[in-house]
Amino acid sequence: MQTYLIIIIIFDENIIIMSQGKENKPHIGIYGKRNVGKSSLINFMAGQEISIVADFKGTTTDPVKRSFEITGFGPVILIDTAGIDDVGDVGRLRIDKTIATIDKIDLGIILINNYQLDEYDEKIIAELKSFDTPFFIINGKSDLIIIDTKSKKELSVKYNAVVLDFSTKNDENPDKILKTIQRLIPDSSWKSNSMIGDIVSSSDIVLLITPIDIAAPQGRLILPQVQVIRDILDNDCVAIVLKEKEVEGFLQKSAIKPKLAITDSQIFSQAAAAIPKDIPLTGFSVILARHKGDFENYLKGTPKLSELKDDDKVLILESCSHHVSCEDIGRVKIPDWLRNFTGKKLNFTVVSGLDNIPGKITDYTIVIQCGGCVLTRKQIISRLKPAVDAGVPVTNYGMTIAYIKGIYDRAVEPFVKNANNKN
Repeated sequence: MQTYLIIIIIFDENIIIMSQGKENKPHIGIYGKRNVGKSSLINFMAGQEISIVADFKGTTTDPVKRSFEITGFGPVILIDTAGIDDVGDVGRLRIDKTIATIDKIDLGIILINNYQLDEYDEKIIAELKSFDTPFFIINGKSDLIIIDTKSKKELSVKYNAVVLDFSTKNDENPDKILKTIQRLIPDSSWKSNSMIGDIVSSSDIVLLITPIDIAAPQGRLILPQVQVIRDILDNDCVAIVLKEKEVEGFLQKSAIKPKLAITDSQIFSQAAAAIPKDIPLTGFSVILARHKGDFENYLKGTPKLSELKDDDKVLILESCSHHVSCEDIGRVKIPDWLRNFTGKKLNFTVVSGLDNIPGKITDYTIVIQCGGCVLTRKQIISRLKPAVDAGVPVTNYGMTIAYIKGIYDRAVEPFVKNANNKN
């Protein structure tokens, strides 16, 4: 009979788990001209009135997100957009907002009538293709026309896309649309690959060093820590969670040698000093960088921090909006650490959420992306794509901090070593 040792260590009271970030779900954009039936389609798919429907054009004025559960698949976010043929100065602003959703979605649906696509629809398709985003076409209001198999096939061949005939009035259920969504949407958008499953095995012990400071929400752990804990449990491993001041005492008093230690990136130096060299050490943000970010380009871009010069512009991308404190990691600590590390007069621009980036991407010398715990991988990759395409180096909060603190090689070693072993 095997004997299992279960260790529960509590160093802070009232810590509860946060739920998954509401944005961290597959995003599906619905596109088409005014009055083509986008809102009606969304309501029909959801089985409830979640978008306003009217007979006049221009009812939907801004992109509107609607959460929706597809049975047997999971939660998705449907984005109802303004008509891509809107007119006037305000109409052009609405179109710009519609176009701006394309780099944030995992799947596009083009809604048309009478098998007709024009320059407006083709512009959307071109944008979707530029981001390698899958899409399909729905010929809506099909109750008003005779189904034309030839036209349908021609459209499918021309745009290399699935074409469905559909009517919200005649069809009893949206199964064929939902099944097409499930078939076309990338697995990476909804099937979450393990964060550390390739470097740990069943029954391994993983040590999590989680500071409880001003950045930690009252009574909760921050989302990256929660996500890693869940991943550890999913891999049938044992998670030991403790604060930084308890690390040395725990390792000295116990006979436990963790397979891996993971720390908050802000205390990389302290953790590196406390964790023996023969125990692999990385950070929560580094794990997210590999799991959801552009890790290969992060590896290339991070060393460029040593090449920063006076008056260089550094772009910092946050994923969420939050109250800014004197200990804010992206707006205060990283800029201070970088100035001290480089000894240069640097200029920093911080952009929250998925807001527009000021100026040209080539105005910036380097881009530093946060872990992106509340975003999808597609959103992060798309967010960084203009910089990568322009040859602007990109990196990540945790990898930046590890580099500044002089433990970059150790922080990325578990993942780089494992990748080399696979090759």
